Amino acid sequence: MTTQVVVLGAGYAGAGAVKQFQKANDGSAELTWISEHDYHLVLHESHRVIRDTSVASKITIPVEDIKSPETTFRQGRVTGVDVDEQTVRCEDGDPVDYDYLLVALGSQTAFYGIEGLETHAHTLKSLDDARQIHSDVADAAADATRSDPAQVVVGGAGLSGIQSAGEIAAYRDEHRAPIDVTLVEGLDEVLPGMDTELQGALRKRLEAADVEIMCGEFVSSVDDDTIYVGGGEEEDPTELDYDVFLWTGGITGQDELADADVDKDDRSHRVYADRDFQTSDERVFAIGDTALIDQGPDEVAPPTAQAAWQAAEVAGENLARAVRGESLRTWTHDDKGTLVSVGDEAVAHGVDALPINTFGGIGAETLKKLVAARWIADVSSVGRAISAWPDM
Repeated sequence: MTTQVVVLGAGYAGAGAVKQFQKANDGSAELTWISEHDYHLVLHESHRVIRDTSVASKITIPVEDIKSPETTFRQGRVTGVDVDEQTVRCEDGDPVDYDYLLVALGSQTAFYGIEGLETHAHTLKSLDDARQIHSDVADAAADATRSDPAQVVVGGAGLSGIQSAGEIAAYRDEHRAPIDVTLVEGLDEVLPGMDTELQGALRKRLEAADVEIMCGEFVSSVDDDTIYVGGGEEEDPTELDYDVFLWTGGITGQDELADADVDKDDRSHRVYADRDFQTSDERVFAIGDTALIDQGPDEVAPPTAQAAWQAAEVAGENLARAVRGESLRTWTHDDKGTLVSVGDEAVAHGVDALPINTFGGIGAETLKKLVAARWIADVSSVGRAISAWPDM
């Protein structure tokens, strides 16, 4: 009987691994690809849709453009994995059996138990999320005036938060909309933990885009119209009125894996994986934001698109190797630099083979476009990448 390989998820990790497995498979395995959506979303460009919803068609790639004719695609939401029975449960339809499974379901937004946060905040994990944020920002601006502008708050000043704030500011400027944009970060600087030169360059561009930055106090609670920041036994929290609130403050594992019998982090429920992507069950591999991939003592791979792209190439090959009974390759993340957009501008930092450590301008903007276009070309076609170029 032909070996059954199943891949869960159509994000960077899932789509990239499917592409690579199809190249490496010698016909000894059949691949079933399961995803809730019948397209791959170029997630690191999804913030563009907040400004202009027409961009959506440029950053979504139909599954049919990625999979080979031999690959079976099943659209549906995964509800669980039974490693004893070696089956994947789906919301609609019969369970899917596997001999080898690659879990690449991504992550969900972490709310850290903050009162009212999950109820009142938008998240940015899907195309529908981006469209809804666009709609709510537009509606809030339509109801506002110059003397009483709409208040749009972005919580979390990581990559997603910075880029989203930049797009909202760009929407405001393009439409001459009465909107105030505020970026709130609990730690002491934007893009926490990164190089201070990069942090300074991003802060400069955010301030030039008229984004107010609040760092050093965490969101403590949220209600229908107010975000409470900081506060404690000896002081009252700062109150921020808001019309639209986007929360990008962290990630945690997917509920679909909560009952799967593989080793997971107790707090985040993300799955532990070795450098070859095997989990505590040798038939189950994990990759992308789903996984905490070992990178040495007390180190795991970062939950970034860049890391997922790199890992997917090895993970897809390892699935084929496992089917053939061959030794598995190991993977080490290679940080090739950071590219961050703030509206139409961008900042590049630590890019391989370039003598300048941190820079902006047309060079950074072009590099960011090139990275997105290369991924689209690799996973689908050069023509689709060329079509998407102007909107990156």
